[in-house]
Amino acid sequence: MRKLIQHTLSAAFIGVAMTAFTGCSDFLDKQPSNELSEEKTYADWRMFEYFHNDTYNFLLHGANRINGSWLDAATDLAETSFASGGTLTTFNIGNYYGNAGAAELVSVWESRYRGIRKCNRVLNDMDRVPYDITRTAEENEALRATTRAEARTFRAWFYWELFLRYGTLPIITDVLDPADDMITPYKNRPTVKEYVIDFILKELQESEPDLLNYADAWSSNRIGRLSQPMSRALQSRILLYMASPRYAQESGVTWKQAADAAKKFIDDYSGNFGLFAEENLSPSENYANALLRTQYTGNNNEVIFFRNDVVIGWGGISQDTPVGEGGNGGNCPSQNLVDMYDMVDGSSPFTSYDVTGAPVYSNGVPTVNAASGYNDADMWSNRDPRLAATILYQGQPWGTMRVGSTIDVRPGMADNPTGNANATPTGYYMRKYIPASILASNHAGTAYRLWTIIRYAEILLNYAEALNEEQGPCQEVYDMLDMVRHRAGITGSVADRADLSGKDAMRNFIHKERTVEFAFEEHRPWDVRRWNCAVEALSRPIYGVNVAMDGTVTRKVAQNRVFEPRMYLYPIPETEVWKTDIENNPGW
Repeated sequence: MRKLIQHTLSAAFIGVAMTAFTGCSDFLDKQPSNELSEEKTYADWRMFEYFHNDTYNFLLHGANRINGSWLDAATDLAETSFASGGTLTTFNIGNYYGNAGAAELVSVWESRYRGIRKCNRVLNDMDRVPYDITRTAEENEALRATTRAEARTFRAWFYWELFLRYGTLPIITDVLDPADDMITPYKNRPTVKEYVIDFILKELQESEPDLLNYADAWSSNRIGRLSQPMSRALQSRILLYMASPRYAQESGVTWKQAADAAKKFIDDYSGNFGLFAEENLSPSENYANALLRTQYTGNNNEVIFFRNDVVIGWGGISQDTPVGEGGNGGNCPSQNLVDMYDMVDGSSPFTSYDVTGAPVYSNGVPTVNAASGYNDADMWSNRDPRLAATILYQGQPWGTMRVGSTIDVRPGMADNPTGNANATPTGYYMRKYIPASILASNHAGTAYRLWTIIRYAEILLNYAEALNEEQGPCQEVYDMLDMVRHRAGITGSVADRADLSGKDAMRNFIHKERTVEFAFEEHRPWDVRRWNCAVEALSRPIYGVNVAMDGTVTRKVAQNRVFEPRMYLYPIPETEVWKTDIENNPGW
């Protein structure tokens, strides 16, 4: 029997996924055979390239990933509306062994180690593959160097994803038998410094020079390839995390190092990347399009690292569309998130905020800053335009299938019909990441929806956070924050805010700003952990609103949540513990 090295590929999957990754380019547009034997793969460089390029399919897409729900629905930002949603019956009630959450709690472990094994095969076996006879010796060597760099970068990324969920784990660079579930011979768990700094960060830094540079990676037929800017951006994220309260002592990374990494990216690449903004679009539209536009169809220079996918239609958004539009409700934002948005003039609607970025609540209600003009009875007026770009609220224009084409969550109305189990539990529906063009022509439209992993706004906020922690509020901190906020349509300057004069107040403000800017982009679960405030953020109630027939808005508790200190890390999947006897995480 031929030895097969393919464990995840099928002809149908590769055909779809390769096309998904390439979009309008011809990168990875060839389809391998259904079974890639070792003999066939190592006999021909192009077949070996297909095997390596399949690693791009291991990049996760966050939409509906956890049994129909989003990971941010496991945080204070949202609640899934349907009973089968994976976060609802696992994370939200502290049931980290529930089957509905397996796509996040178990499958990520399995798929990341499979991706690591694929990278190890590429790195360990490449020298067995003959040169491509259509290329010169110099071209072949350059191609191999790039392939090695990509494999090392992917491997570092997969180890990072495991670290966020499970902490430090055995580092495997050999090719193991998948029947042993990858880690059977390995049980010792390294320190944070050994795992993140000495391995992950070192891999990224050493492989960066051999990745495609910006000019090569952003050419029309290579968009989406791993690149030097993408590696540098990931290094900025990792150093920011390692300087944060949860990891700083073990990692030895300082806020200055994190600030320097973000600043170096800005200095080197600000001519190539920026905040998406077109003069003919509103600030709200520009913010929304920073995620929906692509480099090759929408001149989007904000996205740095992303999973490239094919266009989607109604089926791609119906799970998260309001029930009045014929959707299933899905990822429903919380009042907790709504309360984090400032006023459009840049002032704060509430008097105080905590380290989680949320306003301080008393009996479920934050104290209003009267000078801002905020009024709970008209809570969505004159707010940061990112609110309307992220969240659908009562009276907001939306869709084509409802009377008046506006959101109506009053009792018995289109988006809150009697007896509909999928109607929003919070009084809100999600707007972000939902291309409105799909709703046109009776839901017959199509649109791109890539999954963004890192965009330029993150680099700016990384720098603002690290610089504030290093030296306190200063003009550079104000500038970074204003760039992000002004793109969104906020008119005031952060420097004019008297309530942000100290480092602690600015820290809480930056935490709020990151939460608002990156809502539903899978930042919140890891941010509150690295800030060491996950218990405070994720065990508080999820708030929502009721809207009466006369339009009166009242706050409510939509769901009570459970989050204990042991939940900072997931439990290692039970089958792995039983099979390998690896030490589980504390409390599990």
